[in-house]
Amino acid sequence: MTQRRFRMAKELVLVRHSYGPADDRVFSFARQQGFAPVELYPFRGDTLDRPVEQIAGTVIYGGMYNVFEEDNHPFLRDEARWIEACMTAGVPVLGLCQGAQQIARLLGAHVGPRSDGQHEFGYFEVRPTATGREFLPEARHFVQAHFHTFDIPDGAAHLAESDAFENQAFRYGENVFGLQFHPECTIEGFRRWQDNPPDSDLPGVQAPRQQRRLMAEHDEAQAVWFYDFLKTLFGAAR
Repeated sequence: MTQRRFRMAKELVLVRHSYGPADDRVFSFARQQGFAPVELYPFRGDTLDRPVEQIAGTVIYGGMYNVFEEDNHPFLRDEARWIEACMTAGVPVLGLCQGAQQIARLLGAHVGPRSDGQHEFGYFEVRPTATGREFLPEARHFVQAHFHTFDIPDGAAHLAESDAFENQAFRYGENVFGLQFHPECTIEGFRRWQDNPPDSDLPGVQAPRQQRRLMAEHDEAQAVWFYDFLKTLFGAAR
């Protein structure tokens, strides 16, 4: 168990829900921009202190946990308290997939699987809504790996949608974002996900050949957009 006191200036706190190589784009961005990435694993006992002014922001990653099962996974309550404390303190917050669902649930929105069993696993087009063109100026393909979804919380701006899942992104206030898709996922990261994919017969699970083709076509544009978004949200430590 790790208990972390945040003392370094300009730390970016990364709340993870699984172990794996730190080769995602958030971690790379932090290093490139001069932040100190602090990786924490509450599901394994790491504790989250209250945010202080040295914290530049926090990212809540995706994972395998159902966000409404706090009784089975008490650490989800700790993460909810962390998210709420960051929001209260004005700390920028980014939720990715499960992380977005956690933010939505904290804000009172429904989260869960669709009744028809629809999935998105692969590279899917995400489009801006009428209010989301500053966030996403044009449609792009992004990595997706989910079958749960969220309603847009009251008071939040609906930013993006896809053909299968209407709610792909929202903004709450000025600096709290929830993204259902995975722009942080690199080619190497998605290849690891391909090693343990959902059943290919499930609706919305692309065939591996299609995934590889779309990966080659769209990974670079996904990365360019995401690095620009992160810089806008978190700034730079230097």
